[in-house]
Amino acid sequence: QVQLVESGGGLVQPGGSLRLSCAASGFTFSNYHIYWYRQAPGKERELVALITNVGDSTNYADSVKGRFTISRDNFKATAYLQMNSLKPEDTAVYVCGARWRYASSMNYWGKGTQVTISS
Repeated sequence: QVQLVESGGGLVQPGGSLRLSCAASGFTFSNYHIYWYRQAPGKERELVALITNVGDSTNYADSVKGRFTISRDNFKATAYLQMNSLKPEDTAVYVCGARWRYASSMNYWGKGTQVTISS
């Protein structure tokens, strides 16, 4: 059974940090690029970060560059999103997705984890 399960969300104050995890099962994780998206109420879904299947390349939205870091551990079949210097505008549901390295669209999605930045 294919699964992507996000964890690590929560409520933190502005300026704080969180580390999100995306645990995969049921497929060969190392063959898939991993994406983190977020969606806030009333806003469109935004691509936050992505990492290639072997972790040799990453990309970030301008809004998070320098604050967020995406990484992965293929032995643990888990991807991470380290989020520092959090701002209220980072509040959203964060969802990870997996795309097979030769596919043109996402293959699997998690259900998301809520991140709330508030004092």
